[in-house]
This record gives sequence, structure tokens and C-alpha cells, in this order.
Amino acid sequence: MFRSSLARRKPVTLRQAFDPKLNALNAVRLVMAVGVIFWHSFPLTGHDVGFAPLRQLVADVWVDGFFAVSGFLITSSWVRRPDVRAYVVARLVRILPALYLCLALTAFVVAPVGVWMQGGNGVALLSSFAPVRYVLANAGIWIFERGVGGTPSALPHSGTWNGSLWTLGWEALCYLGVLALGVVGLLTRRWCLPVAFAGAWALLAVTTLASIGGHAENAARFAVMFLAGALIFRFQDSIRYSYPLVIGAFAITAGSMWLPDYRIVGALFWAYAVIGTGVLIKSKRLALRNDVSYGVYIYAFPIQQLLFIGVGALPPLAFALLATLITLPVAALSWFWIEKPALRLKSFAGPRVQRASVERLSTNA
Repeated sequence: MFRSSLARRKPVTLRQAFDPKLNALNAVRLVMAVGVIFWHSFPLTGHDVGFAPLRQLVADVWVDGFFAVSGFLITSSWVRRPDVRAYVVARLVRILPALYLCLALTAFVVAPVGVWMQGGNGVALLSSFAPVRYVLANAGIWIFERGVGGTPSALPHSGTWNGSLWTLGWEALCYLGVLALGVVGLLTRRWCLPVAFAGAWALLAVTTLASIGGHAENAARFAVMFLAGALIFRFQDSIRYSYPLVIGAFAITAGSMWLPDYRIVGALFWAYAVIGTGVLIKSKRLALRNDVSYGVYIYAFPIQQLLFIGVGALPPLAFALLATLITLPVAALSWFWIEKPALRLKSFAGPRVQRASVERLSTNA
């Protein structure tokens, strides 16, 4: 029935709307990951979106959506189990095993194959120290080296094999922020997250108005989106959800694209729309038990670089479709062979405690 895909139209609180066994948050995050592929297909094929509002809509909302959902889930993770060891182990086993394999494959397979496809000496690159240096330089999550021995070259986006990984360091910093607030006992204070969000928003306003880029701009962007999701979790008993309200949030987000930075107005609305969509959709087909979004995110960029070397500059939409079809099976292998087995290592954090219902919103908490 139609009810299977839509929640009740009468506004209810987030806690009331959430069904731990029937939600589409993993599906929403998969859409975000595929959206990143869509956006990257423009610069990686030498195309420029150009129009600033359209660029924000095409480029920025996907990763921002990831951060909003992470803020919601990671905050709930600490509140559910305020234990430093359990929290840290859960974060590490979710991110590092797949990341390290991706780094190794990029350095020792993708880069040499790419050089060979361009007529160069892939064996020479493979036998050099460059692949090892690439893995070691980036093993701490923060990405210090984007290319492998000066490759890739002669591409629209040269010098980078995996341009998606740079955001993982910022996400890790957000995780540490939650940990710090939790350890000192502030995270459960009702005023803490609103004050933190206000501070991040102020930094965003300053960096936008003063045209400040670099780390300050990125810190403001990611903190605002992560804290927007955290705020929604914190006030889940007060925030009302319905499809008309979610549609309104989408509309306000779209309208804010005409601002120099849409997040000044749209951060909370976008977080509300993304999380609300995942919670309100009640479809068994979209209640994905397997979360391949992380694999899509970390593997798509090197696959797209190889794809451009192989087929050249297709129209961005066609390029994105082809890249998605190739990336999805790779992401599935990453989930079933690496990520899902790695989650069993959470047992090293000690026995599980009673689970709060919000834990089951996603396997990535």
C-alpha cells in the first residue's frame, strides 16, 4: 500500500516517527554517496558547473548531508553508551579497515594501472617507494599526499587519485569533539549543543563575509552540518516531523542556494530534510540492512580517474552513471569482506549495554 512508502501525514516528534526496523537512513546515505559521484563527474571530465547557486546545489549538499546524519548518529552513540573505550573502538573499526585497504589498492593497483593505461611505466612506479609513502602519509586519516609519485598526470584533475578522502579527517575531528564534550559532561546539558552550533555558525558567517578560505572555512562548514544533526538528535522529543514539513525544509534549502554560503540559512533545514526523509520513509525495500555508502564514497574517485583514462570525457551524466555502475559492486565487496566483519571488533570494547532505539537508525553508529 501507499502507506509503506510514506509516514503518517500528521506531524509527530522524531522519537515517535522513528521505527528501528523500518527506516531509510542507509538508503539516504547511499543517495548522498552517489550524489558525490555525480558532482565529481563534472570536474573530473573537465566540465565547469559555473552558476554559483547551481554549484552549491550540485556540489556541496551531498557531503553536508553525510555530516548531518553523522552528527545525529554519533551523538546518539555517545549518549547511548558514554564509555570512552567503546566509543573510540566503534569509530575506528568503522573507518580504518576499509580506508587502509582503499589506500593500499590506490597506491599499489590503481596508480600503476593508470600509469600503464597512459603508456607509462607502471612497474617502475610500483617498484618505487612512492606507493608506500602514499599509504604511510595518509594512514592517520588526515590526507597529506593525494598523488602517487607525481601521478596521475595529463587529466582534467591531475595530481589526485582519491579526492574524496580529505573530508574523513574533518569527520574524525567532529567525532573527537563529541568525545571531548561527553567526557567533561557537557554533551547532556541542554544548552551545550545550541551554544556549540551558534559558535560554528558565527565562524561560518565570518569566513563567508570576509572570504576566508582554507581550514577555517572547512572547519565552519563541517562543524555547522555535524552540529545541525546533533541538535536534531538532542531535541528529538520536541522536533516535529511530517512529509509537508520535510518538503518545506527542502524548499528552504533550495532557496538558500542563492546566498554566498547556503548553510547560513540552510544548514538546519538541510539536516532536518535529510534525517527526516530517512526516518519517515517506511518501505521495506529501502530499509537497507547493508550500508555500502562508505565504500561508494571512498572508492568512487579513483574509479572515476581510471574511467576517464580509459574512455575519455563523456558527458557528465553518462560518466556519472557508468562510474556508479562500476563503483557499486566494489563498495559491496568492501562492505561484506571488510567493513561488516570489522564491526565484530566492537566486542573488544567490552560487553554491550542495553540499546536505545535510536541506535538502529544505521549500522554506521
